[in-house]
Order: sequence, then structure tokens, then C-alpha cells
Amino acid sequence: MTFSVVIVAAGAGTRAGPGQAKQWRPLAGKPVLRWSVEAFLAAGAAEIVIVTTADGEDALAHVLSGLRGWRAARGGATRALSVQAGLAALCDRPHDEPVMIHDAARPFVTRKIVDDLLEALANADLALPALAVADTLKLSAPGAPLRTVSREHLWRAQTPQVAPRHKLLSAYAAWASGEPTDDAQVVEAAGGRIAITPGDPLLTKLTYPEDFAMAERLADAARVTRVGQGFDAHRWGPGEEVWLCGVAIKHDETLIGHSDADAGLHALTDAILGAIGEGDIGDHFPPTDPRWKGASSDQFLKHAVDLVVAKGGALVNVDVTLICERPKIKPHRQAMRERLAEILSLPIDRVSVKATTTEKMGFTGRGEGLAASAVVSVETPA
Repeated sequence: MTFSVVIVAAGAGTRAGPGQAKQWRPLAGKPVLRWSVEAFLAAGAAEIVIVTTADGEDALAHVLSGLRGWRAARGGATRALSVQAGLAALCDRPHDEPVMIHDAARPFVTRKIVDDLLEALANADLALPALAVADTLKLSAPGAPLRTVSREHLWRAQTPQVAPRHKLLSAYAAWASGEPTDDAQVVEAAGGRIAITPGDPLLTKLTYPEDFAMAERLADAARVTRVGQGFDAHRWGPGEEVWLCGVAIKHDETLIGHSDADAGLHALTDAILGAIGEGDIGDHFPPTDPRWKGASSDQFLKHAVDLVVAKGGALVNVDVTLICERPKIKPHRQAMRERLAEILSLPIDRVSVKATTTEKMGFTGRGEGLAASAVVSVETPA
């Protein structure tokens, strides 16, 4: 089932303490908002609308660098107005397509949450995840003694909450009772049927400063680190330049291959594919396919990165070693690092390029060819 997403990210988040709004703050090395966007893309979202402020629109290109399938919309003065702005931005989507409305401050969305919601929507007008209230509840009203309140039949509503787009639009159009606290309340008021699916404690909402310390610990439990390695070699042949790590170097020979024979990018592509269990470069770009004759290898690398993102993952760092007697790599090493950082959307301090020789031994030592090895680390959902 196709679905779209509206992520509400226009709030100031003043209760979270001084500094950036909480959706832009780093959580385990990346902005809070990015966690949700990656998760929805991995779950198969057809389109994601990020509803934010004018300043937020300027920040999105950096915060979501390397991700596709999203667009921005300008938020309103209230959450309800921001949700409606997001729904309006999806006007080119089917009117009955399910739309998940999600708070950016809930970073740990899972594929199971999404799948459960879509399944529950078959028999409801809106579905939401919720947790049964486990703590004893106390009511402290001004001028009244403290008393215990029954927790029976009480639920803690979470997001995302999903409903067909046209039902959300009509429910919001009919709403006239002040500011709603969530989308389910609006659909309830319009007479809609609400379904509850199992919530997830990881879907906690970041509200106060202490919530971020807890979220950092949860992030460790929600992610796994994978390591991949790659190796590639090409022989030398007649030519005037060689491509290495995305940089053209003038040389009296070139590397021979079906594509541009960039051994550095090939090794790095294989390392990324290996880290996520997606085979090797030949599986995705067969050397027998004429489409890849002379192709620039950066598109192979970008494809591997897209597969990581599709799994809800992210590259952490990469390390490439070029093995050759010549050309000299050191004069070009910084340019290679900068080019890799650009392709991979990584800070340059997470990109390493090194070179070594084999002390005249073997095929690289005899000048018959050049080899490259690469190691990468990738974080993906557990």
C-alpha cells in the first residue's frame, strides 16, 4: 500500500531548553528530524512533506543532505494549521491515499509501527499507535486534595497517526473547538472510527532537556554498526589520464576497465554493498551490460549510498587505500577526500584516502596494474 507522510517540524520547542529547536538538534550524531525521514523512506513512503518555518526551509538541504523523496511546506501558527499546510502540499497525490502525520520530535519510528498502522486502517478512518498507561495517576487540582485517578482504559497516544488524506482534510475543515492535541481528536469529532495499534516506548516525544539524554541511550539500542570491506584492481594500458577516487590525474597510462576503471570508487562501492548485505558491484552493474561502458563510477557509489538510505541507514566513515608504484597519490589526496565527501555527503574528517606501495613486489610493484582496498562503517536500524 502506498502512503505519504507529513512531518510537523515548525515548533520552537521552548520546553527543551535554550539553543536550537529540538528537531534540528543532534541525536547520536545526526539531527532529530533526519531520524524520522530516513525511517519513513526505508518503510516505503511515496512522498514526505516537511512542514517547517522559513528558517527551517533554509536548513533542510543540509539536515537532509543525500536524501530524496521529500519536499518542504511552510507551517502555520499552530500544529493544526501546519498539518493542514502539509496536507495541502500533497494535493498531487491520490485523494484517498493514506497520509501519516508525525511529530518531528519522535525520532524512533520503526517499519513495524508503519506496517501495523496501515493494516489497522483497513477497518478504521484513522489509526494511531498508543501505549496503555502503566503508572499510577494522581490528580492535583488547585484548592483540592491530591487524589488517585483510575488508569483503566487510558492510553498514551503517539504518532505517526494515519488516515486517508481526504478524510483528514474534511475533518479539519469541520473542526471548530479550539486547538486539537492530535489528529485523532479531529477525526473523532467528525464521527470517524479510530483504531489503536501497539505503541512503542522508543517513540517517546522529546520535550524536556532530560529527554535528550534518554534518547541518546535509546539511539544506541535502536541502531547497529556494520562494517564492510572492498577490493578492486585494474591493469595499466595506453592512455593519458587515470581516474582515482573521483579525480582525474594526468598520467602516461590509464587503467583498463568496462567503466572508467576507478579502482578507488569500485572498492568503496563494494565495501558499502558488503556492509548492508547487497552483493557486489557486478550484481548491480554487470560488466556485460553496454550501458556501463565507459561510465563514471561515481554513479555506482551513489547507488550504493542510496541503498543504505533506503534501509534507514547512514554512512559513518570510509577509508580507502590505493596500492601502486605510480602515479604519486599524495599531491591529489586532498582533492580525492573532498570529492568523496561530496559524493557521500559526509564531513571530510570522516573520509580517509591513503596510498602505499608493495616495495616492487607483485603486479603493482612491477607496474602492471593498480589496486585499491576500502573499509566502511554503516549504521542501520537494529
